[in-house]
Amino acid sequence: MDPKDDGFDEEELIRSEFESIVSGLSLDESSASTYLDELDQIDHSDRFVAPNPPPQSPRTFFISAKRAIERWFKRGYHEDDGVAL
Repeated sequence: MDPKDDGFDEEELIRSEFESIVSGLSLDESSASTYLDELDQIDHSDRFVAPNPPPQSPRTFFISAKRAIERWFKRGYHEDDGVAL
């Protein structure tokens, strides 16, 4: 049985799908804004704000590192955690 005999034309289906997609597009370039302009106008509250920790002195940095290492040793099993000292 030939697939073209059953009235199904794949090429016509593809063409109609393409036309339905293209018909929704606007090719008018006189628009005042573009997609990139719309991206720039996104509310700034939705964007990531990098943390800005206060600067540490060498002494406070050493103390915080010492505390982190002590906490790591106190927690118990260390074998498969991927950390090596």
